Formats: sequence, C-alpha cells, structure tokens
Amino acid sequence: MKFIETCKNIWKIEDLRQRLLTTALFVLIYRFGSYVVLPGIETEALGALKGQTEGGLMALLDMFSGGAFSNASIFALGIMPYISASIVIQLLSIAVPYFQKLQKEGESGRQKINQITRYLTVLILVLQGPSYLVNLAGQMAQVQTIDIGFNWFTISSTILLCAGSMFVMWLGERITDRGIGNGISFIILIGIIARFPSAIVQEFTSRINDPAGGLIMFILEIVILLFVFAFAIMLVQGTRRIPVQYAKRIQGNKQYGGVRQYIPLKVNSANVMPIIFAQAIMFIPVAIAGFRANGASAFAQAFMNSDGFWYNFVFALLIIAFTYFYTAIIINPVQMAENLKVNNGFIPGVKPGKKTAEYIDSIMSRITLPGSILLAMIAILPAFARMFGISMGFAQFFGGTSLLIMVGVILDTLQQIESHLLMRHYDGFFESGMRIKGRSGAMAY
Repeated sequence: MKFIETCKNIWKIEDLRQRLLTTALFVLIYRFGSYVVLPGIETEALGALKGQTEGGLMALLDMFSGGAFSNASIFALGIMPYISASIVIQLLSIAVPYFQKLQKEGESGRQKINQITRYLTVLILVLQGPSYLVNLAGQMAQVQTIDIGFNWFTISSTILLCAGSMFVMWLGERITDRGIGNGISFIILIGIIARFPSAIVQEFTSRINDPAGGLIMFILEIVILLFVFAFAIMLVQGTRRIPVQYAKRIQGNKQYGGVRQYIPLKVNSANVMPIIFAQAIMFIPVAIAGFRANGASAFAQAFMNSDGFWYNFVFALLIIAFTYFYTAIIINPVQMAENLKVNNGFIPGVKPGKKTAEYIDSIMSRITLPGSILLAMIAILPAFARMFGISMGFAQFFGGTSLLIMVGVILDTLQQIESHLLMRHYDGFFESGMRIKGRSGAMAY
C-alpha cells in the first residue's frame, strides 16, 4: 500500500524522523501545560467559564489557546497576543517608513522586526493578563470569590499568564527550527484537533439516541463534512497564474533569461484574517450589552444570536469587506510591477511599469470578489449546520476559522514532509506524480 510505504520512507530518513519526534515532544509539553490551572483557582468552579467560550470571540480565543482559556490554565492567553502583535507590525510595515526600511534589509531587518514583535507581545500580555483575571472573577463570582486588585494573586497570576504565553511562543519557534512545519501554525492546529475527538463522540452519542435518523444521519454528516473539507482545500489552493516572460540575454556561449514563469495570485490571499477581524467587530454589541445596567437593547440582542439571520448576514458582509481591505494591504501591484521591471521581466501584451501594475490590480480585484464570497460562505456554514440539529462543538468543524486553519496548516506540513522525501529521491504521497501545494507565502495563521 502506497501510504504504508511512504510512512516507512519517512521513518528511514534520520533528519525527518528526528524532526517529527521533536515536534511530538513539544506538542505533548504544550498539551500538558494547557491543563495546569492557575494557583488559587478551583477546577470545579470553571463551568461558567467553559459556557462563556461556546460561541463568539471567546470561542475563537479558546480555540487558539487549545482549550487552555476555558481551563484557566497558565497557557490561557495562548498564542493570540503574539498573533495580534504580528498583525500590528504588519500594518505598520505598510504605513511607517521605518518598518518598510527594515523589510528591505534582508535577514538583519527580519530579526529586528521579530525582536520588536516580541516586545509588543509582552506589552499586550501585560494588558490582557489583568483583563482575563477580571473576566474570570466575573464568571466565577457565584461559585468562588476571587479578589482582583493590586494584590499578590493578581500580580502572580499575571506573571504566570505572561510567562506561559511567552513559553508557548518559544515552543512554536523551536518547532519551526527543529521540528516540522510552521511552529505557531502547528500549535494552533493542535488546539483545534484536540477538540475533534470529543466533538465527534458527542455528536455520535446524540444521533444514536435520536430516534429520527440515528446512525444514518451521523454517516450523512460525516460525508458532508468531507465535501466541506474538499471545498476548503480548493479555496486555499485556488490561484490565478499570470504569465511572465523574462528577456533573453546572450553572453559568450551562455544564455540568460528567456524563461517563461508565472505569478500565482491566490483567490484567498487574505487567508483567515477577514474572519478574525469580522468576529472581533461582531463581538462589540455583546460587549456593550454586558456593560449596560438595563440589559441588552433589541439591536444588540439581534447580534447576540450567532445562529440568527442578521448576525450571519452582517458577518458575511464584513468578511467580504475585510477581504478586500486585507488583500489590498498584503498585495502591492506597484511593487510587483517594479520588481518585474528590475529583473527584466514583463507580462506578454502589457507595457512595463504603470500598465503592469494596473493589469495586476484589475486581476486581483476580479478574483478577490469570488474569493471573498466563498470565504464568507465557509464562515457561516457552522450556523447552517446548527440549524440542522448538529451540536455546537461538531458544527465548528463545518466551517469558519478552525476549518481554514486546519486545512491550510495540514497542507503546509505535508508539503514540507514531501519535500524531504523528494530531496532523498523517494516518492511523494501520490503515485501519479502529483505534488502537494501548501499556502506558499501565507502567514502563520
């Protein structure tokens, strides 16, 4: 069997075997730390916190932390502060000349940007730590009294939360250096996958006990889930290739250039960031309602139901808008046209310079629209799944951030493993010669 043969080849390669074992070790450390509860917190009193993380932005935070958020663990803040810092630095790289200069300095500039990102992560952690403790105290007020103020509990817990998050970041970097795949992405992936066994067992139990449908409905759900996975893979890998011709130059007996290549423009260049931004915006009415003494208004109540029409309609519109916004930030047609001109490259039938930039921009505008609509469809699929009676935990795997991250990271990891195999003259994962394509140039999240 081809799969067994590939697994044997993977184990034969000493470097790859060592990387896989190192990755597994770091993952075990991360999962163990996710269950180490902050000192002074009774684990029996965490029911309210777990209920809070069933939907909305809190569910996203809990997913990114691998369930550590709802466990009140030392890893509760997880990798999200680092991701937030990375997003801020990336936005600054567009608007601030200093960061633009660092990006052009190569490896030294990249190291400087990473250092600034870490400093910003620490600052975010110092602000988020006490906020998490205040929320924890509010959720556990009826069961356990937690004294939040300038006292030893708050200071020590904030230090532990900051140290835990920085340790998770360090684990991610070690996985990138000594393991397989992108460490930050892999840690997020493990957090998502950790929920899958319990979700599928819960769904199986509920369907077996349901007289209407029973096992047949469960099998149908699994089949639909596989189709959704295939659809997500198509969205992640979908590209529009622009042909590029390089000028031919002859020096002596050697020929330089004259090769036709392609610029791969991804249908979903923004990845999962529009969904994350949109979810953060949709959480604002809920947060405002929580601070109102007289309860939520009718407007806020309409957006507090994640299964309702208006919530998902506005959510989809925000995703489409943020997709255009984020694509415009990360894709710079003017810079791409300039790079082509410097390297003696041109698009056949298009003048170099301004015309090339306009041509690339027009193509990006055309492919971003269907990409944003498909991304919005995937984001609201869990709401449709819950309409058909699928449990909350299992419905999250039918779409949204978790599905896209899971598909993207798995493809990236498999591509890296396959490259190790091909480098040692082994066959890849497919007999037909097909090669796995990951999210080339994509962000870690």
